[in-house]
Amino acid sequence: MTRLILASASPRRLALLQQLGYAPEILVTAVDETPRPGETSAALAQRLAHSKALAAGPANPEAIILAADTVVALGDRSFGKPGNFAEAMQMYAALGGLWHQVHTAVAVLHRDQVTLRLCSSAVRLRPLASTEMRAYWDTGEPVDKAGAYAIQGIGAVFVSGLQGSYSGVMGLPLFETTEMLAACGLSTPYLSGQP
Repeated sequence: MTRLILASASPRRLALLQQLGYAPEILVTAVDETPRPGETSAALAQRLAHSKALAAGPANPEAIILAADTVVALGDRSFGKPGNFAEAMQMYAALGGLWHQVHTAVAVLHRDQVTLRLCSSAVRLRPLASTEMRAYWDTGEPVDKAGAYAIQGIGAVFVSGLQGSYSGVMGLPLFETTEMLAACGLSTPYLSGQP
């Protein structure tokens, strides 16, 4: 059977794959996530997903490598993971009450070919009071999340609207991902009788 490698340390991406019956190996790759001058949020997500897949490829030429990256955007501003509470507060202040974009790019490397897909969703957070910001930060949940919130966790109470892919906002759009894996000959285990 073809090996599936998830080039990500994200427990959410792993859990999303596992809920469909995939059992990927984990290989965390290190890439420079610094945005380039003039790079859009969507282009940044695509470049990082592509780079992560390529970084995992040389040591695993026979495997299917899956990588993803998520970037939150408000206009031309990109929001990655907050480095500290002050950065998270700035994100909440900017995003509160407004629709913003969540771009998740997925890259699949198979037989020296990279396939790339972008899933963009719109999310609206209600405005947060400063006491809510601090209390939410103190839960630890927003620390490793683009935009400093988790739609699938406590942060869901702040989400007043969603247009697009719920799993894409979580960090791995399952519709696009399963299509890409199927194109490599890897069907969805729970839908193909392979639990």
